Amino acid sequence: MVQHISDDITASSDQGLSSSSCGWDELGLYLLPSEWQRLTALRDLLLPFTEHTQMLQSDTQSLSLVVPALLDLQGHLSEFPHAQGFSFKDLASLAKKMKANMDKRFSCFLDHTNSKFSPLAAAACFLDPTVSEALLENDDEQITALLEKAEEYITHLVLPVVREEEDEHEEPEEEEKEERLQRKRPRFKFLSKASRPSRSSCSKPCVKEEMKKFKEQLSQPTNEESETALEFWAAQGDSVYPSLKPIALDLVDMPASQAFAERVFSITGDLTRGRRNSARAILE
Repeated sequence: MVQHISDDITASSDQGLSSSSCGWDELGLYLLPSEWQRLTALRDLLLPFTEHTQMLQSDTQSLSLVVPALLDLQGHLSEFPHAQGFSFKDLASLAKKMKANMDKRFSCFLDHTNSKFSPLAAAACFLDPTVSEALLENDDEQITALLEKAEEYITHLVLPVVREEEDEHEEPEEEEKEERLQRKRPRFKFLSKASRPSRSSCSKPCVKEEMKKFKEQLSQPTNEESETALEFWAAQGDSVYPSLKPIALDLVDMPASQAFAERVFSITGDLTRGRRNSARAILE
C-alpha cells in the first residue's frame, strides 16, 4: 500500500515537471514587447543613480564631486518626462516625484535660500578645476548662485585674519603702551613685538584677487592632460595662491562619502559577533 502511494506521488511530480518544462511562452507567462520596452525605460531612469552611487561611494572620490553629481541627476529627471512621457506616463510621473523628493532631500547643498544650506560642498566644487571649469561656463541661475555662495564662503574663511589686521590699525594707542612696558622689562624678550610670529599679510581683497586669477587660469586653453584637483593645487606655487591653496587642499581632500568606512565596520562586526559561520577570516 505504501509502495503504491509512493508511486502515485512520483508520477504526479513527474507530470508537474513535464508540464513546467513546456516553456514560459506556452504557459502564457512571457512578457509582451510593450512590457520589455517599459522595463528598458525604467532601467534608463534608474541607471544614472547607480552610476553616481558606485562612483561616490569610493574612498578615492572627493567632496567636490557631490554637487555636480546632484545637478546631473536633477537634469536627468527633468528631461526624462519629455523623452518618455508620451509613451509611459506612469514613469514620467515617477520621475517628477523623484525630482521633487531629491530637491527636498538635498536642498542643504543645492538651494542657497534654504535655512539649512551649507556652502561647503559648493566651495569644494568651485576649487576643483576638473568640474568648476564647466560650471563657470554654465548660465544656469542655480549654478551661478551656488558658485557665488562658494566664493563668499571661501572669503569668509580668511576673515579672522582680516579682523586682526583691522584691530591692529584701529588701536595704535594700546600698541604704544605695550611697547613702553616692554622697554621697561627688556628681560622678557619673548614678549616683545619683534619676537612674535608675524601676522599674515593676506586680506579679504587679496583672496578675491586669487579667486579671480584662478578663474582666469581655468578659462585659458592648455595642452596638458587632465589632472586631479590635488595634483593641480600641489603643482601651484605657494606664492601664486598663498591664501587659496591651503583652503583648496583641505576642501578637495574631503571624501565624498563614508560608505567605505561603514563597510569596514560592518565586516568587522560580522567577524566579532561570535556566531557560528563558515567565514575563513577571523579577528584575533
